[in-house]
Amino acid sequence: MTPIIDIHTHNLAAREALIAVDPRHFDPQPGLYYAVGFHPWHGVDHLTDEDFALLERCACHSQVLAIGETGMDRLRGAALEVQSQVFIRHLRLACRLGKPVVAHCVRTAQDILAARRAAHLDDVTLIIHGMRGNANVARVLLEAGCYLSFGMRYNPASLFATLLDRLLIETDEIPFSIDDVAHRVAATLAISPLSVITHAAANASRLLGLKTS
Repeated sequence: MTPIIDIHTHNLAAREALIAVDPRHFDPQPGLYYAVGFHPWHGVDHLTDEDFALLERCACHSQVLAIGETGMDRLRGAALEVQSQVFIRHLRLACRLGKPVVAHCVRTAQDILAARRAAHLDDVTLIIHGMRGNANVARVLLEAGCYLSFGMRYNPASLFATLLDRLLIETDEIPFSIDDVAHRVAATLAISPLSVITHAAANASRLLGLKTS
């Protein structure tokens, strides 16, 4: 099976990647892999039981390896309490299916961890995508068992705080390749781009239950 290097992208044609899509737009293509979820910016205060039933059907598809992107954002989207409730529904689904969650986390690290803890879902693994918080935030998330995914913009101190066996990389919506991201991360850590890619791919494979040749 092709390894996944880019743990989070919205590029629908991306290969060696986990493509995040809204279940209402899920149209799986051969050879590609997906995460499905309701983004906290996109009308989560109007979701219905039918929407969540659709999410569950899509999440059971063999090409869907994770749930998300979902999460919480203090700067944009519905009321935080609504975002929390929607996030917890994603966590419960992920728990039932044994899949990790790709989490959108903007100034909400403590809120996300508190929601997971309150729902007794601490065994659900979180992939914190687009990690830009400081080193203290990184350490809190790492201590809670999260994996941290870095794109082209990040706090170098957070990257240094991240053990290589918890490191992931992503393109999200940026106009750069995953190789560009790997080179930037490698330059910060003073290691080779190949080492970054190797660790990121191994971590993704372990998280997503992939067997690589």
